[in-house]
Amino acid sequence: MKFPCFLFLLIICATKISAQQKPVQGFVVDQDTKQRLAKVYVYNSHSDEGFYNNTKGEFSTQAMVGDTLFAALQGYAVDTLVYKGQSTIFFQLKLLSIRLKEVAIIGSSLTPREKYERTRKEYKYATDRGSSKDLLNIGQSGAGLGIDAIYNLLSRKGKNARHLQSILEKDYKEQIIDFKFRPEYVKEVLGIGGFELQDFMQQYRPSYDFVLMASDYAFIIYLRNSYTAYKRNPKALRLAPLPKITIDKL
Repeated sequence: MKFPCFLFLLIICATKISAQQKPVQGFVVDQDTKQRLAKVYVYNSHSDEGFYNNTKGEFSTQAMVGDTLFAALQGYAVDTLVYKGQSTIFFQLKLLSIRLKEVAIIGSSLTPREKYERTRKEYKYATDRGSSKDLLNIGQSGAGLGIDAIYNLLSRKGKNARHLQSILEKDYKEQIIDFKFRPEYVKEVLGIGGFELQDFMQQYRPSYDFVLMASDYAFIIYLRNSYTAYKRNPKALRLAPLPKITIDKL
């Protein structure tokens, strides 16, 4: 009789937990333009559920009052909110960009590395779930694999948290590129501006590894060689414009 009673109690507890969850509809917009953003990763740190919104910027999920939800998209700062029981929620993501004059970079502004470390600390309690540190434990009986570390690496919580951390790291790498590949600097080296400057920089954006390894001289050579290729065929690497999806009312 003990087992049926125990099973009955589990069913009651599960029913109470599910009853506390509420269906939630939501969407994600750009904070400045108010246009909807697609392919945004939404993560609930309490239930450890992670998913992407649809092409219209919308999503639906289950949440309990007090849950903390994250919205992360490469190129944007992560936005968070605490669910308070409303039927509809929305995130506003701020575009990450460095719009600084060349002389202001060595001032009091944060470097890309400092920005990444600050952001990582802000979301440390979530990203720590995906950490692989302490995988090898050394004790009196010798070396062995840490149970907590293995759980973090294999569990859904570890996977979702690492996914959130990977987005933060990608943003950091993009800021490193922006720090070097600045419109003011490219304009000075190539003597171009306006639409040509913008179009060239979109098509010939350097990689993160190249920016780290290249000297100033090598970077200038890259810009000049890329611009020569751009002049031969300005449409060679140009992407098709994305459709604009706007919202009538927030």
